[in-house]
Amino acid sequence: MSRLLAAALTVALAAALAVGAAAGVVALLEATPDQPNTPMITYEQAGQGS
Repeated sequence: MSRLLAAALTVALAAALAVGAAAGVVALLEATPDQPNTPMITYEQAGQGS
C-alpha cells in the first residue's frame, strides 16, 4: 500500500510542477519589455532644414 501511496504522491507532485512551470512560461511570454519610442534612423525631408 505504501508503494501505491508513494506513486500517487509522485504523480501529484509531478503534475503540480508541470502546471507551475507552464504558468511561469506563460507569465514570462506575456511580460512586455520597456521599449523606448525613439527611431533608430531619421531621414531629412526635402524642403526642411537649413
